[in-house]
Amino acid sequence: MSAVPAWLADLPPFCTEPVDAPLTIALGSRSYPIHIGRLDWAELARGLSKPGSLAMIVSNRTVAPLYAARLEAALAPVYRQVLRIELADGEQHKNWLSLQALQSALAQAGADRKATLFALGGGVVGDLTGFAAAIWMRGVRFVQVPTTLLSQVDSSVGGKTGINLDEGKNLVGAFYQPVAVWADLAVLASLPAREYAAGLAEVIKYGPIADLEFLAWLEAHVDALLARDPHALAVAVRRSCEIKAAVVAADEQEADLRAILNFGHTFGHALENGLGYGQLLHGEAVALGMLMATELSVSQLGLDAAWVGRLRRLLARVGLPVSAPALPEQRFLQLMRGDKKSEAGRIRYVLLPPGAGRAVMAEADDAAALAAVRVHSAG
Repeated sequence: MSAVPAWLADLPPFCTEPVDAPLTIALGSRSYPIHIGRLDWAELARGLSKPGSLAMIVSNRTVAPLYAARLEAALAPVYRQVLRIELADGEQHKNWLSLQALQSALAQAGADRKATLFALGGGVVGDLTGFAAAIWMRGVRFVQVPTTLLSQVDSSVGGKTGINLDEGKNLVGAFYQPVAVWADLAVLASLPAREYAAGLAEVIKYGPIADLEFLAWLEAHVDALLARDPHALAVAVRRSCEIKAAVVAADEQEADLRAILNFGHTFGHALENGLGYGQLLHGEAVALGMLMATELSVSQLGLDAAWVGRLRRLLARVGLPVSAPALPEQRFLQLMRGDKKSEAGRIRYVLLPPGAGRAVMAEADDAAALAAVRVHSAG
């Protein structure tokens, strides 16, 4: 067996007890803390360095009525002016129109280079806000305040920002790090069951690609996670962020290693786009994509076929789909060729080698990929 990659060898041991201390994304001058737990937003706001004069809260019409007033109250003693903009909710609105609306709101507010944007919402809000912060006056500060499980364990961490095009997901964007992430576990109580399950897909992802002990813990604690037990959530969110933090610190701009975090995403993004944004939630598409990628790992890399059943059982237990809606095969391939990991039209997949607990990038012929799709598709 090949040597364990340095980033994986340096990963902190998995701890089954919650840890109160913030987790740090180590990126030199761009390093920042991830606060995880039941958080005091006012205290965190006071702890921000160089807060500036204007705070713009960016949210959507679902989350803002629940939490925007609380965030405004936390920021009011720190900033001279606190404003908010509410965008339409849903992946289909992560587009140029929403970005333009946000940029216009900043212009009308007179936002200068010392403004701070606060992304209050899920991955769509976080990606849009981060991209807007990256390009407003060539870069202003922003804080991630993720309100979904998926955004707490994945999209709010690591500085990937952007918007979708009709031709593909996240094709326009920038690597731009926040100054802090506030992952308040208390807000997950208001998350609908389907959205919560979609977030668990991104939690489960980290086991096969990085930590078999964590994967076994997830299998043993499904009931606690589904009950949103605070202890289990704190452990799951922190371990997910620890793994992502280690990968991002080793490969901030996805030169190679960071692509493994997209396990299941090449297939999943094609499903999201091809079926129409909104039919499948992102986490649901990723769950299906992970099954397809695992199936492909069996045929291409010799992974034990038992891995497919193991992953399928876990995804089904948390309420995620395990059979994809039908999508024309040539359309599937076309969308996967437009994936950011593709090179010169050649589709590159994140696959699991024998034994798993790690992941590799590999190519596969179209026939093998489509065979994996058929096994996990309806019809």
